[in-house]
Amino acid sequence: MTTHHAELKTIRDFIRFAASSFNQAELYYGHGTDNAWDEAVALVLHSLHLPHDINPNVLDAHLIETERVQLCRLIQERIEKRIPVPYLTHEAWFSGLSFYVDERVLIPRSPLAELIERQFQPWIEPEQVNDILDLCTGSACIAIACAHAFPEAQVDASDISSQALAVAKINVLRHHMEEQVQLYSSDLFSQLAKKKYDIIVSNPPYVSTDEMSALPEEYRHEPALGLEAGVFGLDIVKRILQQAGDFLQPHGILLIEVGNSEYALAEQFPHIPFTWLEFERGGGGVFLLTAEQVGGVVVE
Repeated sequence: MTTHHAELKTIRDFIRFAASSFNQAELYYGHGTDNAWDEAVALVLHSLHLPHDINPNVLDAHLIETERVQLCRLIQERIEKRIPVPYLTHEAWFSGLSFYVDERVLIPRSPLAELIERQFQPWIEPEQVNDILDLCTGSACIAIACAHAFPEAQVDASDISSQALAVAKINVLRHHMEEQVQLYSSDLFSQLAKKKYDIIVSNPPYVSTDEMSALPEEYRHEPALGLEAGVFGLDIVKRILQQAGDFLQPHGILLIEVGNSEYALAEQFPHIPFTWLEFERGGGGVFLLTAEQVGGVVVE
């Protein structure tokens, strides 16, 4: 593919070429975009250190030789190795914020962003929120977005992976959140102090064994530890349900994303009064329970 770079002159040329090449290769999109054109725009503009909202006239700017060679290499890697664009650019967007990502963490893509931006209303009064816990924090995107949404609140973020926490630290420093966001190495609640939170939020591993074997190649670049959760995809969420009641304020809420494991969870625990949330921007598989409801949960 690198032989093409001499024929491609402008930014517009490269976006068109990348989009055509991605379509031809029948890539899978699920890490920030859902089509070849947006994927091409994300890759090309980021590689050239240009914002997404540039003046369209700039698209006709000619690129220098080193830029053309670099772009051809990235396009080739996206196609041949099926590496998601955020791992090539080391940038992902969540809740309108930019985060550093690499293959030590999952790429942010949770519908929880919409709830965070609404300050979890109408499920809780924002002025009641002093302490938030983000379990399985990964890149810390949820924790940092919560800190932006609740500037007066303290946010604790935990993960079992020391590699993920290293990336989380990069993002905490990048967003100047060292005072507000505290990172903890913990297998769920095990290493956390007995503290009561107003909101516990989590996007834990929830992919079932069957789903893991059928995932597109792009997902193979993500850490399996952040995806796999047993035969039914429920191993982690069940542990959270068992323990969360001890860490919630009486008015507190628990929100967990379980993706496609929604149906298995509802089937396995018909007695638990899950509220399944709907999202204007798409996505699903997120449930909410009040502290009172969590207190009554029995998980065998």
